[in-house]
Amino acid sequence: MTHETTQNHRHERPKLTEAERKRLPLELGFLCQTPGAAKLDRLDVQKALGRHASGDWGDLCRDDWKLNNSALTEEDRILSSYTTQEGVKFWIITECDRSATTVLLPDEY
Repeated sequence: MTHETTQNHRHERPKLTEAERKRLPLELGFLCQTPGAAKLDRLDVQKALGRHASGDWGDLCRDDWKLNNSALTEEDRILSSYTTQEGVKFWIITECDRSATTVLLPDEY
């Protein structure tokens, strides 16, 4: 993944195929957070987890959206990017085997 972000370019986001759509909601597994993520607003994180599980990968470039969409059927890792109300960027990563999902700040990667 390139981990590039975009700002609200919903019209550029690729649509899910039928096979990919059938894999939603995404199984998150065990939920983890890093020390930095533990300081984020809980409601922002909860909303982002809901978006992540439903296939809304947040503020990623089109290529990363495509990678995440294909990861639904290829069983690869999924990374999404969101921003809190206060403007703090954070990531959510679900492991390829769907055993765990981690909320973290980019500098904690």
